Amino acid sequence: MSIKQKLASGQVVTMINPDHPSPSLVDFIAGLGFDAIFVDCEHGMAGIERVQEMCRAARASGATPIVRPDANESWLITRYLDAGAAGLMVPHIDNADAARELVAAVRYARPMDFAAKLVIAMVESRQAIEQLPEILKVEGIDVFFVGPGDLSNTMGLPGQRFHPQVREQVVKAGQQIVAAGKIAGTLVKRDNAADYVAQGFRFIYEHANAFLADGAQRFKEAALRPPGG
Repeated sequence: MSIKQKLASGQVVTMINPDHPSPSLVDFIAGLGFDAIFVDCEHGMAGIERVQEMCRAARASGATPIVRPDANESWLITRYLDAGAAGLMVPHIDNADAARELVAAVRYARPMDFAAKLVIAMVESRQAIEQLPEILKVEGIDVFFVGPGDLSNTMGLPGQRFHPQVREQVVKAGQQIVAAGKIAGTLVKRDNAADYVAQGFRFIYEHANAFLADGAQRFKEAALRPPGG
């Protein structure tokens, strides 16, 4: 079943960012059962050839490769689709015009199989939240992803992705998205993922580095525990 089919049936889709430009790491993580692998070219270090290799590794292991381009630029969108992206998660969709530009760029790049591509618009600023009702009217977008990272920055709470005030805005935006009959997505952590799903989010995303850090901490706690402790 494709990601689009899972979302259409109301199922939760999980996406993991490997956090390192490594096809072998993508291959391993995809094999753990995640629906999608996130290749980040806005904040990540992968060049176009490595993006292509990571997309191939994801597909080979049964996961859908989703690329975040550096910006909402038509030529970048075309390039990453040509490199093998099955979907695009485009940053800084702050208004309806930007949303329409995104859809037009994907349609232009893939006129024959546009419907097969997953188009994700990132709503990640106070302006985007204010403009959300108009953004949601744009057809051709599969997921509206509320990004707490940049949103926290624009709220004067830099880096505090799960601050109560940021979470409140994320949840409210998610409720608007769901009420409009659209799919909502956001960043989660292991200990709050179920809560966001309960709030109606169906496209959830996490970083592999978070799993590594959590596993490392658990290992050290076990290994360094005093005998008999």
